Amino acid sequence: MRAAPTFRLLLLSALALLASVIARAEPAADIARIVTSTGEHAFKVEIADTSKARARGLMFRKSMPADHGMLFDFKAERPVSMWMKNTYIPLDMVFIGRDGRVVGVAADAEPLSEQIIDSPGPAYAVLELNAGAARRISLAPGDRVRHRMFER
Repeated sequence: MRAAPTFRLLLLSALALLASVIARAEPAADIARIVTSTGEHAFKVEIADTSKARARGLMFRKSMPADHGMLFDFKAERPVSMWMKNTYIPLDMVFIGRDGRVVGVAADAEPLSEQIIDSPGPAYAVLELNAGAARRISLAPGDRVRHRMFER
């Protein structure tokens, strides 16, 4: 009759191990490649493709690795407005058309600001990068962003 408690203990141990492995697993990183006059630059991006994810964005985060960003999918090309409310990281906002072409860049957005940042024209997506990234890679309107989002 001692087999039942031993089995339970073994099962609980296996479940605890499985839970720790799952908790450590990172979601698969999506890659966005930006082609500028200085070459192709890869960024690991999180995708914000629901209204809840777009509303939260990068709020409340204290840092982001230099080669990371967040890509907001608005699912239709239209005028887009962004802001920095509750966002502690200074950002560059890259407004992107349906074809993956950069339509504008709002560089060095001020952390925690509630000032509205409008796209200079219709945008299908916005890529948020650490402030200074756009300048570092010489990003300009007309440059291309390669990502599966623009291939659909």
